Amino acid sequence: MLELARSGAKVAGVVSFHGNLDTPNPTDANNIKGQILVLHGASDPFVPKEQVAAFTEEMRQANVDWQMISYGGAVHSFTNPKAGNDPSKGAAYNRDADRRSWSAMQLFFAEIFN
Repeated sequence: MLELARSGAKVAGVVSFHGNLDTPNPTDANNIKGQILVLHGASDPFVPKEQVAAFTEEMRQANVDWQMISYGGAVHSFTNPKAGNDPSKGAAYNRDADRRSWSAMQLFFAEIFN
């Protein structure tokens, strides 16, 4: 979804759940027309801190209306019950992060579509 926004698509907003944040061309963020919401597992080993920092800088440089919520104790795939329950594998379901991220998405949509 982030790449769709970076492409300049005319969307009101984009939500990323435990997604990859990097891009081959950070200046593509200048094309973003809508708002961005990133829902991220704070312990996601597949999205290193450097990638989070680069994404943050990319959004700042492009002056995008964005927000990121990091869920403590959550790893990759935190919304997928089929991911199992062992965070040491790097991907695992986290009921609290799942519930909270869904609520955050609903609030985001209410804001951009009302």
